[in-house]
Amino acid sequence: MKKVLMVISGATTWELKDGSKHPTGFWAEEFVVPDRMFRQAGLDVTIATPGGVTPVADELSLALEMNGSDKQKVEEFRAYLADSKENLAAAVALEEVDPSEYDIVFVPGGHGPMQDLSTNADIARIFEATLDDPTKVVASLCHGPASFSTATRDGQWLFKGRRLTAFLDEEEAQAGFADKAPWLLESRLREYGAIFESGPAWGSYVVVDGNLVTGQNPASAEEAAKAVLDLAARA
Repeated sequence: MKKVLMVISGATTWELKDGSKHPTGFWAEEFVVPDRMFRQAGLDVTIATPGGVTPVADELSLALEMNGSDKQKVEEFRAYLADSKENLAAAVALEEVDPSEYDIVFVPGGHGPMQDLSTNADIARIFEATLDDPTKVVASLCHGPASFSTATRDGQWLFKGRRLTAFLDEEEAQAGFADKAPWLLESRLREYGAIFESGPAWGSYVVVDGNLVTGQNPASAEEAAKAVLDLAARA
């Protein structure tokens, strides 16, 4: 049985450029859709957070206006989160994770990763042990690739020269946070040396580069999870 390490932000606030704290967490769709697909496919999913804290969903991710005014979709997300309460509460501490035990590392987004995973030494340690192994899969959605920030070896960024995508600066601007954010994810990934690719704002767009799978935004969750399952089946 393939084992998935689902690394979720433990942050509940995101510190903005002016020092104010904006409520945040993980983005519901980016956890719910892949987690459900992985478990239905028979994968063993372990949730991990910095410090082993219980992660919380960003309430904004459950707002009707952020889900195409689809009330049924929001209700399904809330129901799945309720059913996942024990799994989320049982999150293991990222600091204690042995990456050799897992076949897949998956990082959902939300603004939470911009706060804690972007500076986390343990997620960097896990990527260093996983990314170069062709039998393993590294995947992330939306703001999740903020977690790539500190992943280096001998002073070199591990994701330099890799094809990937993430939440666009354009999408951040349309969401109303571009002028408030301390830094923008797309700009950072480009600056660090990623070969950044993108599709139209808010549409599903996934990049598969070897064993690396990245999705641009919440709408990419299902397509990205399918790509992960496909790679895992081949390994």
